Amino acid sequence: MAKFIIKGGNPLRGEITVAGNKNAALPVIAATALTDQECLLENVPRIRDVLVMLEILESIGKEVHFTDKNTVTIRGHIKRSALQKSETGRLRASILYLGGLLMKTGEVYLPPPGGCVIGRRKLDSHFDVLESFGAEILTDDDGFKAVIKKPQPAALFLKEASVTATENAMLIDAAVPGKTIIENAAAEPHVTDLGYVLQKMGAKIDGLGTNRLLISGHKNLSGFHHRIMPDHIEAGTFAIAAACTGGDLLIKDAEKEHLKMTRFYLEQMGVSIKDIENNIIRVKPSMLISNIKKIQVGLWPGFPTDLMSPMIVLATQATGTTLCHDWMYESRMFFVDKLILMGANITQCDPHRVLVSGPTRLRGQELSSPDIRAGIALVIAAMTASGKSEINQVELVDRGYEDIDERFKAAGADIIRESDE
Repeated sequence: MAKFIIKGGNPLRGEITVAGNKNAALPVIAATALTDQECLLENVPRIRDVLVMLEILESIGKEVHFTDKNTVTIRGHIKRSALQKSETGRLRASILYLGGLLMKTGEVYLPPPGGCVIGRRKLDSHFDVLESFGAEILTDDDGFKAVIKKPQPAALFLKEASVTATENAMLIDAAVPGKTIIENAAAEPHVTDLGYVLQKMGAKIDGLGTNRLLISGHKNLSGFHHRIMPDHIEAGTFAIAAACTGGDLLIKDAEKEHLKMTRFYLEQMGVSIKDIENNIIRVKPSMLISNIKKIQVGLWPGFPTDLMSPMIVLATQATGTTLCHDWMYESRMFFVDKLILMGANITQCDPHRVLVSGPTRLRGQELSSPDIRAGIALVIAAMTASGKSEINQVELVDRGYEDIDERFKAAGADIIRESDE
């Protein structure tokens, strides 16, 4: 196990570059199961979730090479389509192998996927997608098996705009000749990035970036060369960290089109953000005031749920009272007891809502990271606090942020990684 030792009070200064989008890289990696040809991926974040996704790919027969320059080459053939619990239990995104393996081999066996526990996330939407294309699903105590003999184009209306269910539907349909319509599809940027990859592989897709996709698949999909898009969640995280610490930070590779709602809420909290050029933004020292009073997550292009935990930390440093509401996940707010221990004035109204009054001076504490996003929120809180903090279980933070301690250190943070090993 590893931990961060952080001495707070240092403003973040200088510059920091946004890494590749984790939530784009994972489905794109899964898409390589659809072809035997070579696939080249650039700007791939070297984080734990991506490494686990690649390990699964290797275990089922693919040859994977990850260079030091965040480039991955994938080639070879799928040799088995039954995943093991030791593989899927480490990563929620392992569910994305469902579509690719099913279409490549005709069947797939998948134990329940793992990942961060931030609420009940069922597989019903994925089962609906499989059955729409003609798959049969058999369940047992350890997982489920899907078999498809004659895949047919489908007309899908997703009962929820699930990102991974949309991506699995796209992965399946990319390999099914004929036209499929997916309505109530998720429209996040990482879904669109997967669509660009499937187009390069031979599928025709209309409606990318909207909730209605029209896809014409191709039985023999080709390899591809693709650069993973920058991570707008990471860009927002860095902006919040700079604002909380009173920093002056240039954030490079900040895709401005993907930051509109995040930027709106940040500016409503008094954060000073300036456009520089070529997707570079500058966060300047700001007088933080809660002008909006309520921050609520939404489906894209609404405020992203993955930024709610860091935003709560920002609210502790803003003058006024802010209601933070995440209706998507039952356990997203359960980390706020750690912020309260640090001195934050937070009232938990219910599993989905907290009331934050600020500003409060946070104090260093010994804490444990409960999940990826809460973990990075605690890191930001520790950098903001007076005194020394110890953040345990930072492997969870490593699942979503590449070399985050070194990158923050380069921007002036006093942060050290220690390992028990």
